[in-house]
Amino acid sequence: MYFCLKIDGMIRILCVDTATDICSVALSEDGVCTDKIEATEERAHARVLTVQIEEILHRNSLATKDLDAIAVSEGPGSYTGLRIGVSAAKGICYTTGMPLIAISTLQILAAAFIEKYGSPSQDALLMPMLDARRMEVYYAHYNVNLEQQVKATPKIIDSDVFNELKKVSEIHIIGSGAEKSKNALDLTNAQYYPEIINKAAYMTKLAQQYFDEGRFVDLAYFEPAYLKPFLATKSKKRLF
Repeated sequence: MYFCLKIDGMIRILCVDTATDICSVALSEDGVCTDKIEATEERAHARVLTVQIEEILHRNSLATKDLDAIAVSEGPGSYTGLRIGVSAAKGICYTTGMPLIAISTLQILAAAFIEKYGSPSQDALLMPMLDARRMEVYYAHYNVNLEQQVKATPKIIDSDVFNELKKVSEIHIIGSGAEKSKNALDLTNAQYYPEIINKAAYMTKLAQQYFDEGRFVDLAYFEPAYLKPFLATKSKKRLF
């Protein structure tokens, strides 16, 4: 169990999200996002993440020893992005002895929806959804309290794939997978929010909740939730 004696009593958590095209970090103080840095440059996560972490600590006059935990987006998402974010987070935790919090990328999307639009009706279904190329997505189900109802799952999208949800009164499909779903699904009870994307700033309230509940992962065994094995793409170029 992790114990920390704070002079000012404030819980500071560094949040890291590298699961998608955006590489971002945010500083949480008692669950409130007090600073954030975001980069949208493609395939830049390995180059910019360490710089982002150093910069956000420097401009807030903090060192890693002043933090109480690191929170990282655990996936699903980009294989390479997840590996970079989790490796950086685990490295800081190993060197400082602080705990690691892992939060589902899909739960972060659901939290982003509530932060942006407010809590919907009590019986609404939140379905965060990440684009996984072609007609495939990663999705999960959450209620308005951000409690998981269906765990993160890969799914091929077609008009009949979520027929059982036609009886649900209100569905909110959130994230990068929403656009392709809007054109493919036959759900008249659904609203779509492709503009909501993963950012570390949306992790802060969840990170504080996890911290308060002591929901830390085992550093030695924790791995990202890839959901599917990594498949390397073979180059079509001839070397000779």
